[in-house]
Amino acid sequence: MRKMVLTLSATMLALGLSLPAQTLPAQTDSKGAELPKPATVTMQVQSDLNQLMRGVLYPASNVVFFAQLDNPADVKFVPGKDPSMATDPLSSTFGGWQAVENAALALSESANLLLIAGRNCANGVPVPINNPDWPKFVQQLRDAGMKAYKAAQSKNQDKMVDAADTLSAACAGCHRKWRERPRPADRCK
Repeated sequence: MRKMVLTLSATMLALGLSLPAQTLPAQTDSKGAELPKPATVTMQVQSDLNQLMRGVLYPASNVVFFAQLDNPADVKFVPGKDPSMATDPLSSTFGGWQAVENAALALSESANLLLIAGRNCANGVPVPINNPDWPKFVQQLRDAGMKAYKAAQSKNQDKMVDAADTLSAACAGCHRKWRERPRPADRCK
């Protein structure tokens, strides 16, 4: 990485370019000066709930669950493979306990995605974000993710077992209410 940065800097110098310096806005008298208005960002739904679960929550949960029985510090890079190209977060450039920390944070942050209006379940039924239980379950997920993050920071597998139990309970509560139905067409109802 260091070699690449030095090579990039040398190449840019040879071309007469430089890395832009970060500049701070000039300080002005706050009397009469208008603050810039923040950009308006519209939240957009790009996936249904099942796709979000399979793409973000399920893989991140598996990384957290892994740390119950196996020590993430023992996961080694695959010889002859570039860890930056690894599909397993535990053996990637940001592997080991850092992968568990990152997965736990992804779970907590994904709680925000579960609250975006306009998302549907895989069967086309709107996600029940207006049901009073939905934000409770989402908060349980957020809290479970943060508990797992703190446990991963401690690198203590006993704490990971407790955090994984909390995560599993958070998932199960929501799944019992909306997912575990005899017919997939009845999910989210």
